[in-house]
Amino acid sequence: MEVYKYIRVILPLAVPKIYTYRVDEIHWDYIQFGVRVEVPLRNKLYSAILIDEIEKPDTLHRFKSVQSFIDKHPIITQEQFKLWSWMAEYYMTTIGEVMNVAMPSGLKLNSETKLIAREHIDSTEYTLTDKEYMLAEAISIQDEITINQAQDILNQKTVYPLIKSLLDKNILYIKEELKSKFKAKVADFISLTSPYASKGDIMSEAFELTVKSEKQTRALLSYIQLSRQQEWIPKSDIYKLANVDSSVIKALVKKNIFQVESKEISRLSNELVELKETPPLNEHQVKALSEIDHLFTLKDHVLLFGVTGSGKTRIYIDLIRKTIAEGKQVLYLLPEIALTTQIVDRLMHVFEDNIGVYHSKMNNNMRVELWNACLNGKSLILGARSSLFLPFNNLGLIIIDEEHDPSYKQSDPAPRYNARDTAIYLAQIYKSKVLLGTATPSLETYKNAIDSKFGIVKLLERHGASVLPEINIVDLREQYKKGYMDSILSKDLKDAIKNALAKNEQILLFQNRRGYSPTLQCMACDYNAGCPNCDVSLTVHNYYNELRCHYCGYRHKLPKDCPQCGFTDLNKKGFGTEKIEDEIQKIFPNSTVGRMDFDTAKTKNAYEKIFSDFKQQKIDILVGTQMITKGLDFDNIAIVGILSADRILYFPDFKANERAFQLFTQVAGRAGRREKKGRVIIQTFNPEHPVVIETHKYDYATFYKRELLERKRFVYPPFFRMINITIKHKRFDKAEHVAKIFAERIKVKLGNRVIGPSVPGIARLRGFYQQQIIIKMEKNRKTVGSIKSFLKATKNEVLNIEGMKSVRIIFNVDP
Repeated sequence: MEVYKYIRVILPLAVPKIYTYRVDEIHWDYIQFGVRVEVPLRNKLYSAILIDEIEKPDTLHRFKSVQSFIDKHPIITQEQFKLWSWMAEYYMTTIGEVMNVAMPSGLKLNSETKLIAREHIDSTEYTLTDKEYMLAEAISIQDEITINQAQDILNQKTVYPLIKSLLDKNILYIKEELKSKFKAKVADFISLTSPYASKGDIMSEAFELTVKSEKQTRALLSYIQLSRQQEWIPKSDIYKLANVDSSVIKALVKKNIFQVESKEISRLSNELVELKETPPLNEHQVKALSEIDHLFTLKDHVLLFGVTGSGKTRIYIDLIRKTIAEGKQVLYLLPEIALTTQIVDRLMHVFEDNIGVYHSKMNNNMRVELWNACLNGKSLILGARSSLFLPFNNLGLIIIDEEHDPSYKQSDPAPRYNARDTAIYLAQIYKSKVLLGTATPSLETYKNAIDSKFGIVKLLERHGASVLPEINIVDLREQYKKGYMDSILSKDLKDAIKNALAKNEQILLFQNRRGYSPTLQCMACDYNAGCPNCDVSLTVHNYYNELRCHYCGYRHKLPKDCPQCGFTDLNKKGFGTEKIEDEIQKIFPNSTVGRMDFDTAKTKNAYEKIFSDFKQQKIDILVGTQMITKGLDFDNIAIVGILSADRILYFPDFKANERAFQLFTQVAGRAGRREKKGRVIIQTFNPEHPVVIETHKYDYATFYKRELLERKRFVYPPFFRMINITIKHKRFDKAEHVAKIFAERIKVKLGNRVIGPSVPGIARLRGFYQQQIIIKMEKNRKTVGSIKSFLKATKNEVLNIEGMKSVRIIFNVDP
């Protein structure tokens, strides 16, 4: 009689339970927490995580067998499993969905995973078994294969261990997420060879060698002109100044006049990377650091409330050094990794090889490599919200930079978690400290600080000689009434830009809407171009000659006449960043105008090109969305213009005022970050709005008190807890019917805590009609836990009604 052991595993799927499998005796020695096992489910094979061994279940159910053990050592930690379990419960999702988001693709294998052979790899360099060699050869011949196809090639079911071995040897990679990895940037630099380096009389000999070539002479003269600032000159700068190509440089190298060397450069400019000493702390930073150290002896969480430009990053560096010196790891969280180039550069120069950068846009092999490095004790991890899921072994400090930023909240897919709140729970698991840094704290964080749950340290002086910019409010009603508006610019803003350009200063213009125009309207029949999948207008993108939906990605060629009546007068209503860029170029034809939004900065390289051009003052006026509110720390920005404050102020969300205050303050903080005092001009039709007045005065305290009173009055966080429930279906009547059933059932127990159902702001999204129910609850852990359990049970009851399986019910905790 065969004897088995039984294990429980997590699958990277949205399944509601943890599955049990039996283990044959030959595999018993490999049973341990955290290793991957190859298991069958619904005619597919998956790599699952083993979480424990259990007694034989008391059931007649026949359990399926584990096919193979993939790992010899755990790839996740007990702390990770504890975090996953908490997230699944708190954010009302399945642990499989958490695992799916948490782990890199290279650690999640299933039957449909595509394998690709790495180029320029000679498999004869490696010691491979016959089956590994056969599989590697087959993949290199066929370009890519699925794991199912690998099973057919080898004529065996158990292939996951072979695939893992080939992945470890870097012979294969997983197809998903093949994107550029974060690495140092290098460029070619030129200097004079040693005979000419002194630049004395001997230079005449060099010019004699180039006398027959005008281009070579120009290149040599250009080098001498540029070398007044530094010895090594970027090759590209000489190409540009001398108007020559690579053949001229090669000729000068051949004549032993120039030498060329590849050197690491900053991603922001063609400046050589210099590992300089970190500048000393000023008196305000010294005081703040001392207060943080003291508060960390009393509390686990501290808010560093520092105005823009106060030097919070410099304080972070000292705290990181201290934590690493204690032999512990540091996690430095950033809201969006692509927008924080300067911080990444700065920290890499300070900590060099001790730092790892982790985010979802890295290539898969790099993510797996960093996963393993973190497991082995990598000292400093810099990353976006996904870096929370890494396997830390001795986490001592978590820094949450710009803790207020809405990018920390994941909206899709599940788990719909807030990285700031999850980081605080992660710190509890490791008994580590948390520092939350921002110039505009979220109401939840600031209330925790005022209530003494968190410590608070204020840094209200800008670093060095810079001072906070002057903020001016422009009443657009008056501007239009008096005929002062020039297209999108008020007279005040236009004059300020003109004066700044005359002084060779730079300007930022903020409009939180990309594209050319938000609406295409027929002037004859009032037709509006709408998305076929979503109840929204299509945005005009002149650059691509397309109409685009910013929700589902639908695209359509820009029509020449009205699809409804044939009229040719189609009006592009409203202003997006693309149209603003065009209008600004018309108003200031002699200036260089750039644009930074999702369309122009889709990739890290494109973003860095705009960043670098602005840094080098190749761009005079930069138009952008909220991308420009983060990471821009440049000396020469004199004017910041907020073109349409009202669109942000009147967004239909209970956090609209908070987001507006944060955005306005953060954008304003880009101006005057050195000796020159900057100026911020906010254009609005409602200059009496409290948020506009509070931004004008930099009055966070008044904003906080007023907003808190409103939140309490209308039963919103941070005084109450919220869960948004979205019911989706491809038919409107079915979505509405299920929403009514669900609401009726939960109102019996929850009463007036339930609001809805109602149609949300966008009734149809990506082909699905939506209904919304809002739950508002008391801030009581026991009550909240009970309500969550009740909601999940009700969801299962409703979906088990005949004909309801196709309906989606989505929970969003703490929206």
